Amino acid sequence: MILQSLEALYLTIFYGFLFTFFQWFEYKHADFAIFDSVYGSCFFMLTGLHGLHVIVGTIFLFICFFRMVQQQFQSFHHVGFEAAI
Repeated sequence: MILQSLEALYLTIFYGFLFTFFQWFEYKHADFAIFDSVYGSCFFMLTGLHGLHVIVGTIFLFICFFRMVQQQFQSFHHVGFEAAI
C-alpha cells in the first residue's frame, strides 16, 4: 500500500514541476509584458498567483514524500499529509 502511495505522490510532484516549467517557458516566450495592457496585467497576476500556489503545494508534497519514505506517517498520525493534499 505504501508503494502505491509513494508512486502516486511522486507522480503528483512530477506534474507540479512540469506545470512550473511550462509556466516559466510561457512567461519567457510571451509577446507581451505585465505593463503592456490590461490583458498582460491580468494574465501575469492570475497565472502568477496560481503558479505560486502550485510551487508551494509542490514543496509541501515533496516534504511529505520524504516523510513517507521515512515511514513517519501512520494510520492515526497523518495530518500533514492530509493538509498537503
